[in-house]
Amino acid sequence: MANSDASSGTDDVFVWDDTLLTGLDAVDAQHHRLVGLFNALNRAMFHGRALSANEQQAIFDELVAYSRYHFEDEERLMAEAGVDPRHRELHARLHQEFVAQVRSMWDARGHLRQLGDTLMGFLTSWLGLHILGVDQAMARQMARIRAGASPAEAWAQEEDPLDRRVANLLRMVGQLYHVLAAQNQDLLEANARLEQRVRERTAELEAANRRLEAFSRIDGLLGIANRGYFDQRLREEIARHTRQARPLAIVMFDVDHFKRYNDHYGHQAGDACLQAVARALQGEIYRAPDLLARYGGEELVALLVDTDAGGARVVAERAVAAVRALALPHAASPTAPVVTVSAGVGSMVPHAPDDGSRLLRLADAALYAAKRAGRNQAVVAPSEDPDAARPHSL
Repeated sequence: MANSDASSGTDDVFVWDDTLLTGLDAVDAQHHRLVGLFNALNRAMFHGRALSANEQQAIFDELVAYSRYHFEDEERLMAEAGVDPRHRELHARLHQEFVAQVRSMWDARGHLRQLGDTLMGFLTSWLGLHILGVDQAMARQMARIRAGASPAEAWAQEEDPLDRRVANLLRMVGQLYHVLAAQNQDLLEANARLEQRVRERTAELEAANRRLEAFSRIDGLLGIANRGYFDQRLREEIARHTRQARPLAIVMFDVDHFKRYNDHYGHQAGDACLQAVARALQGEIYRAPDLLARYGGEELVALLVDTDAGGARVVAERAVAAVRALALPHAASPTAPVVTVSAGVGSMVPHAPDDGSRLLRLADAALYAAKRAGRNQAVVAPSEDPDAARPHSL
C-alpha cells in the first residue's frame, strides 16, 4: 500500500474527535485510519504538490483495500457477538454500496466538473451515516447483548432512541447519503452509456475502415483482388517462402482474342464475359491462402502458395477447361467457337526479395508460349530460364 499520511492538516476535510468513537477499540482505530485515508485522498487530489495519476491511483487503491478490510472485520465482530441479522444485513449492504459507489465515482472522475465537491461530499455523508449511525448502533447493541439482552431486544431499543435530535440528524445525513448515492448511480449509468456509445462508434469506425481496406483491394468489375493487392501479397509470399524454402507458383491467364470479342459483341458483353471467366477461374482456385487477381485488361493472375510446377500445372489445366466449359459463344475467335483462355505457369523456390519479378517473368514467358502454341492451353515454364517454356497441350 502507498504510504498515506493520516495526520491532520490545514486542508483536511475530515476531523477526528471523540464524537466519532464507538467504544470498540479495534473499530475506532480502523475508523481513525479511514479518516486519515480520506484526508490523504483529498490532499492528493486537490491540495499540496501535484501528484501523478499513478500516485493518486495508489492512494485510492489503498483506501478501497483498507475499507474492505475494515468492513470484513466489522462483519466478523457482529457475527461473533450475535448482533440481530436485520442490523447485520443493513450493515453489509452499506459496506457493499460504499465500495461500488466510490469506485464508480473514481472511474467517472474525468466526467465530473466538480470532482472535489462531489467526491468529498459523498465521503462526508457516508462517514456520518457509517460511524454516527450504524457503527455506533452496532456498538450499543453489542453492549446490550453482553449485558444479557437478546439480539432482537438490543435491536428493538435502537428503534426507539432516547435522543430524538440525534436521530433526526442521522436521518438527515442518511437522506443526504442516499441522494448522493442515487446521483452517483445516475452518473455511473450515464458514463456507462457514454462508454458503450464510444465502443459502438469505435466498432463502426473499425468496420468502415475494414470495408474501405477491402474495397481498396478489390477490382470493381470482377469482384476479385486488384493488381495492387496482388503485388502486396506477392512480396509477402516471396518473403515467407524464402524463409521456409518452399515453392511458390504463379499462373497468368489471358482471354483469347478478347479484343475481337469486344468488337463483335460490344463492351458491355465484354465486361460480362470477363466476369464469367473470373468466376470460372475462382472456382478452381479455391484454397484459402491462394489468390486470384485481375492483372490488367483481360489478364488475370493466380498466386498459388506452397505449390510446385506440377501442382500449378494441374490447377492451370482445370482452370482452362472450366472457362471452355462455360460455352460462351465467340464467333470472332479463330481458336474455338467459344471463349477460351491461355495460361502460363511459373514456379520456383525463391531465395531473394526480387525473385517475385523473376517468377512473374517465368509465368509471362509461359503464357506467350501458350499463345504461340495455339492458345486454349496451359504451358509450364522451366524454373531457370524465363525465355524458355514448353507447351502442355490440353
